[in-house]
Amino acid sequence: RPSMTLTCRTPAISPALRASAPRKMRTASLVRRSASIDDDETSAAVSSAVEDAATFELKTPTTPTRFKVADGKLFDVATAAVPLTLRLTSGLATHGYAPTIRNEPLPAGRYSVWSNATSHVDERSDVSAFARPTKPIKIYQFQGCPFCRKVREAVIGLDLDVTYYPTPQGGPEYRPFVASTGGKSQFPYMIDENTGESMYESDAIIEYLYDKYGPGKDKVSGFLTSPITPLAAGLSMIPRMGKGSRYRPSKKPENMQPITFWGYEASPFCALVSEVLNELELPYNQRSCGRGSPKRQELFDKRGTFQVPYIEDPNTGIAMFESADIVQYLEETYAA
Repeated sequence: RPSMTLTCRTPAISPALRASAPRKMRTASLVRRSASIDDDETSAAVSSAVEDAATFELKTPTTPTRFKVADGKLFDVATAAVPLTLRLTSGLATHGYAPTIRNEPLPAGRYSVWSNATSHVDERSDVSAFARPTKPIKIYQFQGCPFCRKVREAVIGLDLDVTYYPTPQGGPEYRPFVASTGGKSQFPYMIDENTGESMYESDAIIEYLYDKYGPGKDKVSGFLTSPITPLAAGLSMIPRMGKGSRYRPSKKPENMQPITFWGYEASPFCALVSEVLNELELPYNQRSCGRGSPKRQELFDKRGTFQVPYIEDPNTGIAMFESADIVQYLEETYAA
């Protein structure tokens, strides 16, 4: 089942995570992850995660409780979960996802979606072998657009980190930017500063991403590019009644830094946060972490637990779990 909000305890960092090692520099514009990470790289990644987490103040207005829906939010979560019935695993798991039950205890310091005293689930995928962009890809889109959803699902499948610039109807900043830059107000629109490419059309963007940062455009799932995909994606979002599609006045600061948002498309809890980010036209760096993503371990190293959604706001220095708390924070901080 989806790990939409794995909130077992108030996040904590154990002293064992404070081991450090020098980080290796990346010299190519596109780098490939090794399928097997050596001990030095693992230690460096853990050290970096701990140091990065220390720069943000973790706020926990409510005590995180596993699988608990916040009071008064059952309808929102239920309607946001409808896409799971029509889109199935698209936007849920990474490419080549393969879970395996290991009949051995979970090693200390390792993330697992499930474990007990004698066994655990080991989740793997193909994404560690894919090329990674040095600069985040920029995608201009809005939450209620079925064509945009196709691209967001592909981003999760490829485990890409991208910067989303919301373009809700009536948005004063990014929608006009796309019209003046690309020549028309159509979404999604992608800019890849690593290659100098920019383009409209969801199918073209998906093929491009799979070709440059995945297993090749011939490996694109028909579930993403089928003629009925926009219809299925559109129908799946009807229960949300246009949430995330229309601009609401916001008081975001000038030259706002993107909020870092950890999540994945199929999670209804993440969707509730994405809706508000889009309505307030708040840019955000998506740290994709679908099933099989190595970034699940990264967040575990950072906070001692894995759960999504999780945000870090460089504009205020605040970090936060729990969709209801995050939504309230965004409303209080940025809604006009």
